[in-house]
Amino acid sequence: MKKMVLLLFILFPQFKCFSWGFYAHKKINNYAVYLLPPQMLVFYKQNINFITSHAVDPDMRRYAVPGEGPKHYIDIDHYGNYPYEELPRKWSEAVTKFSEDSLQVYGIVPWWVQVMLSKLTSAFKEKDQNKILKLSAEIGHYIADAHVPLHANSNHNGQFTNQQGIHGFWESRIPELLADKEWDFFIGKAEYIKDPGNFIWQRVLESAAAADTVLRFEKELTALFPADQKFAFENRNGVTIRQYSSAFTRAYNTRLKGMVERRMRQAIFAVASFWYTAWVNAGEPDLTKLSNKKFSPDELKEFESLNNSWKKNIIKGREHE
Repeated sequence: MKKMVLLLFILFPQFKCFSWGFYAHKKINNYAVYLLPPQMLVFYKQNINFITSHAVDPDMRRYAVPGEGPKHYIDIDHYGNYPYEELPRKWSEAVTKFSEDSLQVYGIVPWWVQVMLSKLTSAFKEKDQNKILKLSAEIGHYIADAHVPLHANSNHNGQFTNQQGIHGFWESRIPELLADKEWDFFIGKAEYIKDPGNFIWQRVLESAAAADTVLRFEKELTALFPADQKFAFENRNGVTIRQYSSAFTRAYNTRLKGMVERRMRQAIFAVASFWYTAWVNAGEPDLTKLSNKKFSPDELKEFESLNNSWKKNIIKGREHE
């Protein structure tokens, strides 16, 4: 089994990484809790372990549910040039112009975030604790994905420029190496978002604008870096793995001038603010008086199924597809 795990990680740069990575998604949801006002913090802090651990459920779901993938990204460069004005921002108008099937092919993350906001607002209105927890964890995932530059570009893993592995490098390797010890996540407080649609589209456009820099800087640094020092074998949880070296990772982060940390901070603020906006739009219900019921056997079975599906695909070597 250890040989299999070692092989998977040796091949790591060849796989397409699907999102921030489990580490960063969990950090984003976790830190977002502390930006909430006291009326919400009393509930979210009590359930922070659930909010944190289930931040990755949408990634697990992509192996079990057809149609999950497009909710995480948008290949917005398919629609012309920045700022992609020929792509309507309203879903109904975009469907009329391009058809829903076509939109699904190229990704729907900015629209899906708004759908999730509506669902979370309804859960607050219903005072349904389980729905609030589940939807809060999951909307955090999609919002975070919208902050990743390569989630807004068709060259999502450098597959067109011989840079396979750059996706996971940017959103997993860099934060895993630097976030805990060197980055600052004291951000402030969540704010009410008056126009959620415009907010998330702006974040997507920022991601799209940064995608070229993410790709170009990695290629430039690769040309300057000693070839035998770009990757290294390092110990991870008792297993030797091949990954981008610490030296190359730090050099790339310096060249990006803190882009990954900045986008992670913005994602944390956005997640907390969407939670807060849903709560306000629901009439600011008292979160100490919720349904407080345990998850049903069917709900628990769903969580187990997602986890088992993910584990099976890890064994197949598909965890970064």
